[in-house]
Amino acid sequence: MAKVLLVDDHSDIRRLVRITLGKAFEVLEAEDGATALEIVRQQKPDLVVLDIMMPGALDGLQVLDAIKADVKLAATRVIMVTARGQAQDYEYGMQRGADAYFIKPFSPLQLVASIKEILAR
Repeated sequence: MAKVLLVDDHSDIRRLVRITLGKAFEVLEAEDGATALEIVRQQKPDLVVLDIMMPGALDGLQVLDAIKADVKLAATRVIMVTARGQAQDYEYGMQRGADAYFIKPFSPLQLVASIKEILAR
């Protein structure tokens, strides 16, 4: 069973995605970047759904950079989910190694379809 880490400081968004994912995945959760990076290093999820704007020392882009810079973690798939919807934000996230980019508000069903598609590659 594939492991998916949901990283968002809003528990309602994590809950919505977790419910939409159903029982098809093992779901892990984090509410800030530092915790997310710790979970990625320990649990090695197959995919991370990562918010950009979060409280604490690390935002989502810094977590993405840390994942992609670590040889042991670089193959981890990452989907950015954020309120930052400018074209330059999208390009910036994709250039840094994101596999997909969703703008809030987003369709949970489309997100799950993207998760399944990315993991099937």
